Amino acid sequence: MSEKRRTLVILDRDGVINQDSPDFIKSPDEFIPLPGSLEAIAALCGAGFEVIVASNQSGVGRGLFSIETLERIHVKLREEARAAGGMISGIFFCPHRPDDHCDCRKPKPGLFEQIAATYHRQLDGVPVIGDSMRDLDAAIAAGAKPILVRTGNGLKTERELVEDSGIDVYDDLAAAAAALIDACEGPTT
Repeated sequence: MSEKRRTLVILDRDGVINQDSPDFIKSPDEFIPLPGSLEAIAALCGAGFEVIVASNQSGVGRGLFSIETLERIHVKLREEARAAGGMISGIFFCPHRPDDHCDCRKPKPGLFEQIAATYHRQLDGVPVIGDSMRDLDAAIAAGAKPILVRTGNGLKTERELVEDSGIDVYDDLAAAAAALIDACEGPTT
């Protein structure tokens, strides 16, 4: 009997999971989780979601930090998520600068296409939680379901949304996770 495939949920990193900085997160010491974000990841995992991170990391392309430093930041993210009872199944990132015109930098859907190929899944309706318009636009371009949180750049992004955009907005990752979990536990028809 085959194991049921877990539902994917894709999270932006900076401003959703951890505090964002206009000067970039350049070291593991600068990676500071937002209140409740690690517990939200644990709750999503406990409810059957497979948590994936998709993040623009142009600080690499700008020479502000190395791929090795980025990997150390991601080790810290995984360890802290695990300590809270959650698991990050995959981390996908774009190391390019905006003027590199790559296909993987959000708002383009390249990172999401990599996720779909890696996990052999269609992303139709897969929740993508972000704090910036580029996160929402990339989700839409990939056929996923964009969700906005008000942390990080989220309040500014919320003001940019057109009325009746159909994009769900939550205060933070914990509130978005709770809504996703509640929707999954609701009655089926």
